[in-house]
Amino acid sequence: MRAEAVPPFLVGDRETGPGRQHPTPPPPIREFVPETRFGLWFLNTQTWSDRVLKVALDDLRRMMEHPEAHYPVVLDVGCGHGRSLPLLMDAFRPERLIGLDCERNVLANARSRAAKIGRTVTPMLGNCSRLPLRDGSVDLIFCHQTFHHLVDQEQSLREFWRVLRPSGLLLFAESTRAYIESWTIRLLFRHPMQVQRSAETYLAMLRGHGFVIAPNAISCPYLWWSRADLGVAERLLRIPPRRPGQREETLLNVVAMKGEAHWPDVIGVQLTGAQPLADGTPAL
Repeated sequence: MRAEAVPPFLVGDRETGPGRQHPTPPPPIREFVPETRFGLWFLNTQTWSDRVLKVALDDLRRMMEHPEAHYPVVLDVGCGHGRSLPLLMDAFRPERLIGLDCERNVLANARSRAAKIGRTVTPMLGNCSRLPLRDGSVDLIFCHQTFHHLVDQEQSLREFWRVLRPSGLLLFAESTRAYIESWTIRLLFRHPMQVQRSAETYLAMLRGHGFVIAPNAISCPYLWWSRADLGVAERLLRIPPRRPGQREETLLNVVAMKGEAHWPDVIGVQLTGAQPLADGTPAL
């Protein structure tokens, strides 16, 4: 019987061969803060898909230099219930779409959605800080509202850089510290509060790990649901929101490209927050 070939994007077994006993894998390490029951429910709603997920993906594609280019292998890190999978398939038409998550229960829902799409979608159990993928095997990474759940963010970025091909893209959509620390989010969701960052420090961290970000590849949407008052002042009292540069940004969307510098060469860069420009755009 011929052994099944290992897909080219997966890490093969380098320690064992035919006739050898496979070592017992180490137990998984908890590297994220588990979500609340409300959070798990909300992230599987149509509201989440329409008002958050799709809006962010549209904004990211708007900033891509070549949104219609061919991206053979797309990785969705933190795919959750898999609601992003059909959107990514429609947007990029990859030959292989990988949906990775560390929660078995939500990944079961992702498997159901993947089955409806077809064999091109591979749900995968794993952690962002130890991606089970070969070096340079991914053309595009979609990281949407995942990063603020991760405890070891810097190791995860090193892994993103490792698995991306040269000039591969990281579509990074994240909530900032100002939003995560708001009373509504602290009440309804759970996050590792000690690692939350501002838009400026997120940008500094991305650059510090070898990612290149063009000036027109940064967006800080100030959506009503990300504000402390949930947009009440603007909708009911007709008070306009603060302009960029007068507020702390709540959301950050970035199209980052894998640069030439290897991450060990830049890991010593001090990740201090840059000051925003005069118009409020985070400094480059």
